[in-house]
Amino acid sequence: MFLFFSSFLYSQSSLESFLKPSDTLNKKRLNTVIISEVAIGSVALIGLNQLWYADYPRSNFHFINDNAEWLQMDKMGHVFSSYQIGSYGADVLKWSGASKKSQLIYGSTLGLAFLTAVEVFDGYSENWGASMGDVAANVAGTALYVSQELLWKEQRIIPKFSFHTTPYASARPEVLGSTITEQIVKDYNGQTYWLSANIHSFAKTSTIPKWLNVAFGYGAEGMITGEDAFVNTIFLPESERYRQFYLSLDVDLTKIETKSHFVKTILTVFNFIKIPAPTFEIRSNGGTKFHFIYF
Repeated sequence: MFLFFSSFLYSQSSLESFLKPSDTLNKKRLNTVIISEVAIGSVALIGLNQLWYADYPRSNFHFINDNAEWLQMDKMGHVFSSYQIGSYGADVLKWSGASKKSQLIYGSTLGLAFLTAVEVFDGYSENWGASMGDVAANVAGTALYVSQELLWKEQRIIPKFSFHTTPYASARPEVLGSTITEQIVKDYNGQTYWLSANIHSFAKTSTIPKWLNVAFGYGAEGMITGEDAFVNTIFLPESERYRQFYLSLDVDLTKIETKSHFVKTILTVFNFIKIPAPTFEIRSNGGTKFHFIYF
């Protein structure tokens, strides 16, 4: 038992030491970050090309205008993804001891670079096309991260995500997803994108917990296709397309105080998820609703 306990403490200590950000530039860590990002990004793009684009005809590079589709829910997804990937990119460079300037230039733009490559794939696919609206959303997500670092030297407003299943996926499972995993990505009806603002960072008062946030959400329902041009032959509880605006409370997991770098890492990784909480909803069709717990 003594040997086991000693080994456990040593392993835990080694993990804590590994996860602790370096105070100065650690070239070994930096090389690990660069090689890992290049490898993961390459595998992701190659896999995406084989699994998604390979079965569809190619074309000359072209643009499309899809800004009116899906009530802009897809654009919200681009803002969210660009921000979050860039945030992780900056965090791993911080872990390597890279300068703040390097974190902003090479880390926070990681999401923009990756999603731009995906947009190029779309541009060469006959079934799709590159979207300037998507590009603008990618830039907006990156700008949201960079501007806060330059203005406040912290992230006070964080894009977050939540999801709940809807009956709309059953109408077109090939588009909206046939499994829960596919629906999280494809069913815009069940997605909600949030801007979660830290109250303490703005109010600067000790009476408010550092981790308490107020969140403003956007969602939409009633969508079977990108545009309102689908004849619904399956009974659904709603057939009208409408926008949803939410007001709720949230938790900034990175503001929870802990001395453990392992716990800090876990909290940082999962901070993109909006914590379920009481939520007030306003619909563009005039309805309102209070959710005791909203996912």
